[in-house]
Amino acid sequence: MVGGLWPNARVTDSQTTTPSRQELERWDREHVWHAFTQMAEYEPLLIERAHGCTLVDVDGRAYLDGVSSLWCNIHGHCHPRIDAAIREQLALVAHTTSLGASNPTTVRLARRLVELAPASLNHVFFSGDGSSSVEVALKMAFQYYRQRKDPRPDKTKYLALADAYHGDTLGSVSVGGVERFHAMFEPLLFDVVRVPAPLVYRGPAGVPPDRLADHYLALVERVLEQHHDEIAALVMEPLVQAAAGMLVHPRGYLRGLRELTRRYDVLLIADEVAVGCGRTGRMFACEHEDVAPDFLCLGKGLTGGYLPLAATLATTEVWRAFLGTYAENRQFFHGHTYGGNPLAAAAALASLAVFDEEHVLANMRPKIDRLAEHLARIADYPHVGDVRQCGLIAGIELVQDPATKEPYPWHQQRGAQVCRVARDEGVLLRPLGNVIVIMPPLAITLAELDRILAAVEHGIAEATRDA
Repeated sequence: MVGGLWPNARVTDSQTTTPSRQELERWDREHVWHAFTQMAEYEPLLIERAHGCTLVDVDGRAYLDGVSSLWCNIHGHCHPRIDAAIREQLALVAHTTSLGASNPTTVRLARRLVELAPASLNHVFFSGDGSSSVEVALKMAFQYYRQRKDPRPDKTKYLALADAYHGDTLGSVSVGGVERFHAMFEPLLFDVVRVPAPLVYRGPAGVPPDRLADHYLALVERVLEQHHDEIAALVMEPLVQAAAGMLVHPRGYLRGLRELTRRYDVLLIADEVAVGCGRTGRMFACEHEDVAPDFLCLGKGLTGGYLPLAATLATTEVWRAFLGTYAENRQFFHGHTYGGNPLAAAAALASLAVFDEEHVLANMRPKIDRLAEHLARIADYPHVGDVRQCGLIAGIELVQDPATKEPYPWHQQRGAQVCRVARDEGVLLRPLGNVIVIMPPLAITLAELDRILAAVEHGIAEATRDA
């Protein structure tokens, strides 16, 4: 090493000068490979700083964060309580391994999650992202049936819903069902037993709304009757299938699934990566129907959107199947370098404290009601086929023909057009095809919520004008 550099190392412009906006944009196009983004068409948007529910780009232009920075920022940006917790932890230790060791902050977070979670979920496995938390649950369920007192080694498959999305690792993609995302990787995926998603807007003809849950549960039971001997677990998002287009399930469906899985000795994996941490108006979506799953998967909002951290909570019954001597080789064969990272754990503990200190869940009720008022008005627009809401989750589906529910061709990008108009009005959104997603931070004010919906309304008018 010479002069602080390795031989042949280059001193580049990114190291020696402050880059201009144009340089940053060029490097962003050339070097950063963005997720779910066609890079040939990508137009950079460089967010430099944030405060509260507002993001600010490198030109100083402010945008309301209408999708919580991909559904994870729940208390707003630069929250003093979370900022302080991270600084305090940084002064102690930034990282320790969770393989055979731990740290006090992560232990405290595990205890707090156990206190908050539905009964019997007493054991927490930490990972780095929501997809991994689902992957962990899938592998735990598989290993559980080989190691419990009465082994069921034939239970090697999973039951999942159509249009499901559980992440982008291969196991979570296998149980996912969004064809546009996953068709490319089909040769790499394992087989999954699939049941229809419990659709309401595009539900079966002749089935009244109050019978939809029973209708779809009967389909699930038919599958379990035939295949329960080979199914280890049912994986689903409680109440709302988020990436599928904010599909809100009929009331009673979640409770019915819990009853069926118990009856047929199938584990229930509740993927609350998107719908947990207060998003539905309760800390966990499962609470709405008094359901305790066998696995609860958390991510996104767990740290308030500050740092990557996910958790898979499991029951004591599952945990015991992994206990034994070293020689018995029963431990869980899975682990991540940053699982249980203390900086992320400190952010998560602070985020959970904010829920109590600022009465977040109680203060959500007026916001949920205001969102419902806006959606009721927008539902009357000529090319709005359906509006869906659960807590501070909303989806507005645009259709070509409301009478037949015929969708717009996906390549017309009607949803993206709405979001472009909203961005011009200082609101950042990201659609799911022709579904406009509204998922603001839980800390959003009523005035800010009004601004978001006004921009959405204007965007819909512009994007459907030619129709």
